[in-house]
Amino acid sequence: MAKILIIGACGQIGTELTKKLREVYGTDAVIASDIRKGDPEFVASGPFEVVNALDFNQIETVIEQNNVEEVYLMAALLSATAEKNPAFAWDLNMNSLFHVLNLAKAGKIKKIFWPSSIAVFGPTTPKQNTPQYTVMEPSTVYGISKQSGERWAEYYHNIYGVDIRSIRYPGLISWSTPPGGGTTDYAVDIYHKALADGKYTCFLSEETRLPMMYMDDAIRATVEIMQAPAENIKIRSSYNLSAMDFTPKEIAEAIKKEIPDFTIDYAPDFRQKIADSWPQSIDDSSARQDWGWKHDFDLNSMTVDMLEHLSVK
Repeated sequence: MAKILIIGACGQIGTELTKKLREVYGTDAVIASDIRKGDPEFVASGPFEVVNALDFNQIETVIEQNNVEEVYLMAALLSATAEKNPAFAWDLNMNSLFHVLNLAKAGKIKKIFWPSSIAVFGPTTPKQNTPQYTVMEPSTVYGISKQSGERWAEYYHNIYGVDIRSIRYPGLISWSTPPGGGTTDYAVDIYHKALADGKYTCFLSEETRLPMMYMDDAIRATVEIMQAPAENIKIRSSYNLSAMDFTPKEIAEAIKKEIPDFTIDYAPDFRQKIADSWPQSIDDSSARQDWGWKHDFDLNSMTVDMLEHLSVK
């Protein structure tokens, strides 16, 4: 039976994606992998391989031994973390992609999912309803690597026929995994602190508007773009994807509806400059038109769901 391999499965998105793909295709059909074993319960939940995303031979061996046809490459150093180690971020984010692209070019795998990000945009990009095609001058290491990756993805599709699919994730919010070093991670941490302490100090200013998405929607979008017929995927760089946008002040107000005594204050740090370079809202009409994307969660419904799950957890 053909298998799916997830590289970087222990990360914030990878963990959720692994669970979802196993629900859809069966536990044994989905091989999770990461550079080291993460949560023991997660590792024991199905097939797991220790794989270094920078080791071409390791990846090739797992693919050949397990009859892997689809690869989801989720390994990456995120925005704030990448700024602290630019050389390694570039190495990981770019060379892991080349390994998978070259395996597809050689006919070893049939389909690739690789995530891009709103970090591909920069200070010169229109901030409101950022178009699919627009000025892209990213000012972060993460953004530069993702923009470069988009160009290579499109190149390998056009020149070698590689079936690679991608979406530009906005900020992602999940109750099941801790923040992973991204600039938008305040919107995850704020819920944890609201329940634990009743207060939160935000590292962005109160009016910093950013595009966001609940993890449930992001995972569903990832599965749906990979299930779509190839002829529906018109964009082979990466699709804009959107659900909602809000400020720290607005998310705090949504939390106060559920936890009236919650308070927030603000102490912007180096991540403010990163956030200021990104769009405030995204036009994702191409994704909606080409492969039928629709989001389910808005700020209020996400807040209720986050607090419910975190309370149980």
